[in-house]
Amino acid sequence: MKKLLLAITIALLLFDVPAMAQQDAQYSQYIFNGIYINPAYAGYKENLNLHMFYRNQWTGIDGAPKSMSLAVDAIANNGNVGLAFQVSSDKLGAQNNLAAYGNYAYRIKLNDEGTSRLALGVGLGALQLGIDGSMFNPNDPERDAPTGNQTAIVPDARAGAYFSNEHFFAGFSVDNLISQYIELDRYAFIPQPKAHFYLTAGAMFKLSDGLKLKPSFLIKDDRKGPTSLDLNAFFLFGDRLWLGGSYRTGVKLYEKNHLQNNLSNLNSAIAAVEFYATDKLRIGYAHDFSVGPLRGYSSGTHEISVGFTFLKPTVRMATPRFF
Repeated sequence: MKKLLLAITIALLLFDVPAMAQQDAQYSQYIFNGIYINPAYAGYKENLNLHMFYRNQWTGIDGAPKSMSLAVDAIANNGNVGLAFQVSSDKLGAQNNLAAYGNYAYRIKLNDEGTSRLALGVGLGALQLGIDGSMFNPNDPERDAPTGNQTAIVPDARAGAYFSNEHFFAGFSVDNLISQYIELDRYAFIPQPKAHFYLTAGAMFKLSDGLKLKPSFLIKDDRKGPTSLDLNAFFLFGDRLWLGGSYRTGVKLYEKNHLQNNLSNLNSAIAAVEFYATDKLRIGYAHDFSVGPLRGYSSGTHEISVGFTFLKPTVRMATPRFF
């Protein structure tokens, strides 16, 4: 009974569409491919890469998010330009959104070897925002809900900067730069997208022969909801196997008077693994364990990723691309 009541409560929150802002899909394995949060990451690995995600969040709860994404990126102009294309699908309750972006990054050499670069990136694309009216309760007289499907297609843009060298990386990006200003009044039940800001940094430490440590963090904020902080730590064994985890929590960076005072900062703990089956194929899995209000009601979140690198023998990287 408790699980049913919680599911109903969450569903009401998810379906309270006019009062909520559209939130971007969240992945736990972004640390293995930064293109999902920053267009300036395009071309970082200096090879043609194909990467895919599937995420099933809060399993066991009706209306919980399900997300899929695919990205391909490569370099051009002797590595001074990065190009990427990505498409994603995100379903949350009655919402069903689709996004596609083409990304361009100009990669500035900061040393002769090209191991230190500052990349400036921009992405242009479109969002298809939708609401499925059949998922609302038609017998609730107190709720104003659509009777059918509503769909709107809006243009969008994203931008970012990304610095990396052999031992350190840092990036800042923002998305929904255009879609947040598109008038959606005639689509009364489609949430208005909001800009999301991402700040991330990390480093690589050699602990011994065949063992490296990569700590990092990510701060995500949309100026409306709670600010999110990810603390990550991963070990790399023999340049083949990544093992590690993350802790995701809410943090208060500045005053948001519109938020409830009793919101819990607890979110999730994450265990993840990524294995290079061959030089070209890598497979990853992450499991999010709820440590906040959903603890005990959801069996957690499952996320699978697959990456394929089309190695070019004519391209010689000065250092392995660990970030």
